[in-house]
Amino acid sequence: VQLQASGGGLVQAGGSLRLSCPASGPILSSYAMGWFRQAPGKEREFVAAITWRNGRTYYTDSVKGRFRISRDSTENTVYLQMNSLKPEDTGVYYCAANRLGSSRDVPSAYEYWGQGTQVTVSS
Repeated sequence: VQLQASGGGLVQAGGSLRLSCPASGPILSSYAMGWFRQAPGKEREFVAAITWRNGRTYYTDSVKGRFRISRDSTENTVYLQMNSLKPEDTGVYYCAANRLGSSRDVPSAYEYWGQGTQVTVSS
């Protein structure tokens, strides 16, 4: 499975961005798809995940109510709609695929990763 994240950019605080991550290769129903981010000097952290089978979603507390993860199974694509962006949301955002769909907030549980897309939120 190859993943290709896009949609990052520079936005003012309070603005919105939509990240996309199309997957080439089969996404089986057991998969979970996740978004992670990494700020300079910090470890990669979990942002959101969605199960491919039923679309159940999971979020880290700091983005609840502002971000929404979704998937389009016909397009084999996962999205991250980010609203009310804050400067602390700045970082490189990565999409990833987790074949077993477990430990959805743990980076090491994901076998496939896309290249990152930079999100910068100015104050």
